[in-house]
Amino acid sequence: MAALAEFEEQRGRLWGIAYRMTGSVADADDAVQDAWLRWSGLPDGTADDPRAYLTTVISRICYDRLTSARARREQYTGPWLPEPLVTQEGPEERAALDESVSIALLTVLERLGPTERTALILHDVFAVPFAEIAEVVGRSPDSVRQSASRARRRVRTEAPGRPVARAEHRKAVEAFAAAVVAGDFEALLNILDPDVIWRSDGGGKVIAARLPVLGAEKVARFAQHLMRDFHPDRMWMVMREVNGAPGVLVADHTTGYAAVFSFTVDQGRIQEVNAMLNPDKLSHLDLDALR
Repeated sequence: MAALAEFEEQRGRLWGIAYRMTGSVADADDAVQDAWLRWSGLPDGTADDPRAYLTTVISRICYDRLTSARARREQYTGPWLPEPLVTQEGPEERAALDESVSIALLTVLERLGPTERTALILHDVFAVPFAEIAEVVGRSPDSVRQSASRARRRVRTEAPGRPVARAEHRKAVEAFAAAVVAGDFEALLNILDPDVIWRSDGGGKVIAARLPVLGAEKVARFAQHLMRDFHPDRMWMVMREVNGAPGVLVADHTTGYAAVFSFTVDQGRIQEVNAMLNPDKLSHLDLDALR
């Protein structure tokens, strides 16, 4: 029972590490289960510091998964997006967005090598010392420090700009959703950044844009085209929390079809729209509870 209690104290942190490293809910769940099996099989007194020991275990499991997943993702049909975390909306008084789990950041992290991604997440998000990260990836602490630095520079270059307040983010998403439902093309143009990017992850399972859609006019027309299939008598659309920020969930209660939209906002306009359409990546969602 002591082993279980110690593990449960760390479960949330372990899952957070696993999700940020893999971008997959299923892989994170599996990694935590694997970590528990290894932990439960340890003789008593083996680990003096359960937190540090379990951090190393989960990180090694996920590092191995990252290495084996690279080839599969290179063959993926269309843009690859992380599996979204969708919940009821958070408290209004929470002003900050959780940038470390945002779809935009996780998408950039996907372009990093396994060592760079591991070093950046463990050190910058979870404050793991470089010496401990070195044990995970089989490199020297100095090499790991350099990997984290390279990753940091790339994230600064490729990730969206400054984080915005939750209220600003929500206002832009609400305006986008209202304009799409109303079919108001001009209102869509007004809320979209001129250089907005739309990414759709269908994984070859459903119809989706195989390449990013670029520019406000093209994105506005694409969004309007999608809404032609929206039937209010059998479909519903709601604002929900998507990876720590206001987003949109659309579902069809007759077919089980679902789509999750996350957004990047800057200066009151939408810079990025990430549309998760692949049903395999949405199977973990409880649509009835989220409606």
